[in-house]
Amino acid sequence: MLSDVRDYYGLVRELGRTGFFETSQLQQVIKELKLAIKDGKLIALSGIVGTGKTATLQKIQDLLAQDKEILVAKSLSVDGAQTTLGTLILALFFDLANEKDFKIPTQPERRERALRDLVKKRNKPVALLVDDAHDLHSKTLLGLKRLIEVIRDGKGTLSVVLAGHPKLKNDMMRAPMEEIGARTTLFELEGFGQDKRKYLHWLLAQAMEPKVKTEDVLTEEAAVLLCNRLATPLQFEKYLALAFEEGYRVGQKPVDADTVESVLSIGLDALEARLMRNGYNVKVLSEILNAKPREVRSFLCGQLPPGRAQELHHELLAAGVPL
Repeated sequence: MLSDVRDYYGLVRELGRTGFFETSQLQQVIKELKLAIKDGKLIALSGIVGTGKTATLQKIQDLLAQDKEILVAKSLSVDGAQTTLGTLILALFFDLANEKDFKIPTQPERRERALRDLVKKRNKPVALLVDDAHDLHSKTLLGLKRLIEVIRDGKGTLSVVLAGHPKLKNDMMRAPMEEIGARTTLFELEGFGQDKRKYLHWLLAQAMEPKVKTEDVLTEEAAVLLCNRLATPLQFEKYLALAFEEGYRVGQKPVDADTVESVLSIGLDALEARLMRNGYNVKVLSEILNAKPREVRSFLCGQLPPGRAQELHHELLAAGVPL
């Protein structure tokens, strides 16, 4: 957001840098997550794009660091599709080994034995946090389940927290993945629920000068419209910024509902947008449907013949894809 726009509405910081907002549902998820981590489990944290999975992982990491009862390791790999079991084991070694001259074994059998002994030596439960886990290969997920068992056999405790789109949850619940899906503790971030209005006021209060009030920059009708149409922190941050930029352009303060309506994406609630938020892009859908990307794009745009569109619709529902 341009500095002129921020000055015009009394904003002292970017909307995306306002801190961590905890809904009552999120507070309960964090509480249950901490308990599950102490039990040495494979855990999946699922939520659509923008619900705050990464922020929740960071919150969990901070809380565990404060408690000092659980050791935390975190994968920093930025390419989830290329992240292997070896990459995640490497992250565990980096964060758990405290000897300066510690050498990480390169041979798989020797490596796992060394990790088992290291966890036992540290004498505390260990939590491995993995973000964007929806991109992990099924073999990697199976390997993580086996790694938890190996550590348990060595009298240690390892939990793995996988954060990802609902695609992660759906993939783990499919029959071919039953071996790990049935052993996974699942938590879902459901958005704001009844806390949307509270979040909107909190977000603006964090971003604005203390003397500025919500009604000074946003009309009641505009606030209602935003709460009716939006669902995640990411959406609120994006469309509030766009509304302020448009309001500044036309010299409007407070921003009204017509201005908000003008910046809301036409395709905000379209099928393609909903699927993308759940982790299903054209490439993934093409693989599920065994169809060409061009046909999938036509399906998403409503341009396929009714019979073929209905066929693809049923295939996606059978695969657990939310439509």
